[in-house]
Amino acid sequence: MKVRDRLRISTATQQLLSRTLSVTLIVLLGVGIERGNVGIIVNSAVAILVTQLPALLERDYGIALDPALTLWITSAAFFHALGTVGLPGAEENFYVTIWWWDHFTHALSSSVVAAVGYTTVRALDEHTDQISIPPRFLFVFLLLFVMAFGVFWEVLEFSITLAASATGNDTILTQFGLQDTMLDLVFDGIGAIIVAIWGTAHLTDVVGHVETWLEGQAQ
Repeated sequence: MKVRDRLRISTATQQLLSRTLSVTLIVLLGVGIERGNVGIIVNSAVAILVTQLPALLERDYGIALDPALTLWITSAAFFHALGTVGLPGAEENFYVTIWWWDHFTHALSSSVVAAVGYTTVRALDEHTDQISIPPRFLFVFLLLFVMAFGVFWEVLEFSITLAASATGNDTILTQFGLQDTMLDLVFDGIGAIIVAIWGTAHLTDVVGHVETWLEGQAQ
């Protein structure tokens, strides 16, 4: 049984939550502009673009995501952007004041990355007989895929933090040190494991849509 069915969250509620988070992201962007904070502006703007991906996939590629998956993607983008803002009037954001916020957003975001990897590989496996992916290998692939992306992200954070420090500008992404990086990678792995365990239950429909798209491209 899917998590949303256990929680008895209706489709209408999921859609409402997604729209609410998307509108709030626009508010966060306005806060960043009002404060003149480049980090908030960039992170909120990127988050807004990410929330448009489900609609883009459906419009341009015919790949429809159900409301729960859309809410999943929107939540990952929203909580990351919210972490760069913090409470009104506060001098520091949630990434600084709440010790677990960075790890929470890493786990949530990495689960979305893992879902992309899972969907792509499963669709290719179903699409062609030339590719055969055993379940155990898929589990390992997801871990490696997410960890590789996590390392790339940490290097990006480190580079941006150094550049911001050298130029005296606001940093867009913040790197908190080696211990924090190691913990981030651990939580990236947790996100991958969650998708590896529950991917079949929650991503089968979108795998089917991607497979159908691949068949259309092959014709």
